[in-house]
Amino acid sequence: MQVTKGMVGHGFYDGHSAPQWEATAHVLPWLEEAAAALDLPDRGVITLADFGCSEGRNSVAVMQHLVTALRTRSERPIRTIHSDLPTNDFTDLFALLNPEAGSAFADDHVYSSAVAGTMFRQLLPPASVQMAMTFNAIGFLSRRPLDRLPGYILANGPSALNPVGHVSTAERAAFAQQADADLRSFARARAAELVPGGKLLIEVFGAGETLRTCDGIYDVLNDAVLDALKAGMLTQEAYARYYQPVYMRRLDEVLAPFEDSNSDLNTLFMRERSELYEIPVSFVDAFQQNGDVATYAKAYTDFFRAFTETSLRLNLADSADLEGLLRYIYARAEQRVCETPERYPFNYIAMAVLLTRKE
Repeated sequence: MQVTKGMVGHGFYDGHSAPQWEATAHVLPWLEEAAAALDLPDRGVITLADFGCSEGRNSVAVMQHLVTALRTRSERPIRTIHSDLPTNDFTDLFALLNPEAGSAFADDHVYSSAVAGTMFRQLLPPASVQMAMTFNAIGFLSRRPLDRLPGYILANGPSALNPVGHVSTAERAAFAQQADADLRSFARARAAELVPGGKLLIEVFGAGETLRTCDGIYDVLNDAVLDALKAGMLTQEAYARYYQPVYMRRLDEVLAPFEDSNSDLNTLFMRERSELYEIPVSFVDAFQQNGDVATYAKAYTDFFRAFTETSLRLNLADSADLEGLLRYIYARAEQRVCETPERYPFNYIAMAVLLTRKE
C-alpha cells in the first residue's frame, strides 16, 4: 500500500500550515548564515533544493530569503528546485512561483522548477546543488514497517495524559528502524547531489525529554477513529491496519547516522550545528488569551487534518462511505477538543541539524 500521496491539496495545507512555518522560520538564520559563508561557483548556476515542498507557500518563502541573502554576494543565476511526491498537488506552487507580477523573486535571473519523486532516492544530477533542505517531510516514512498496529494509530504511542491505546516495544522498534533507514537513504541521496562544501539542513517535528509533538494531535484523532469504530462505521481489522506513517524522532536519533564513526555518512558530512526547540503555536496562544474554545477546536482540527487525511483515505479506501466516514472522524475530533480541550494539549517540538558536505 502506498504510504501517503502528500498533504491535503487545493490550498488546504497551505492555509493551515502556519505552525510549520514557525518551525521553519526558527532556522532561517542558520540558512542565511550558511549562504553568507557558502563557496559559490565562479561559473554556472547556484542551485537550492527543497525536498517536501507540499503546496509551496513555505517552500517559496524560504527560497525568497535565500535568494536575498545570496544576491549580496553574487549575480550568478540561481535555480530553486521544489520537490515532492508525484501525487502532490503542485498547482498552488506554480501559481506562487509565477504571480501576475512576473516572478516570486522579483529577479530575472532566478529560475524555478518542480521535481516529482521520492526524496529517499537521488533526484538531481551529481554535485549540482549548493544548498539542500527539508522541513518536516522526513518525519513521514517511506514504507509501512508493519502490516498492523492494532493498539494505536501512531508508533510512538498515546500520551501519558490520555493513555487510550498501547504500542509494544517491538512495534515501536520497527518504526524506529525504518525511520533510521529512511534518514540514511535521504542523506546519501543528498550527498550525491551536493557539491563539496554544500549545505544540508534537516528540520523535523519530534520528541523532547517530556513533550512530544504527537501528544494531543494523535490522541484526539485516535479517539475520533475509535468513536467511528464504536458507531459501526469501520471494523476492528480496519482500525488495526490503519495507522499514520509517521515516527517522532528524538534529536539523538536524527544525529546518530552522522555521528556514528562506522557510518558512511560520518565521512560524507560534518555537523555544523543542531538544536531541539519548541515553537509557539498561534491558535494555542489565541485560545489561552481569549478562551474561544470553538475557534480553537476548529483551527486545531484543520491543522492536523491537513497532514493526516491522506493516510486515512488510503487506509480506509474500502469503506462503503469514505467521505461520510472522514467527515465524521474530523467532526468528532473537533467536538472532542471543544468539549475537553485540556485532554488534548498541543506542544510543537522541533529539531534541526545543519550539515556540510565534506570533500
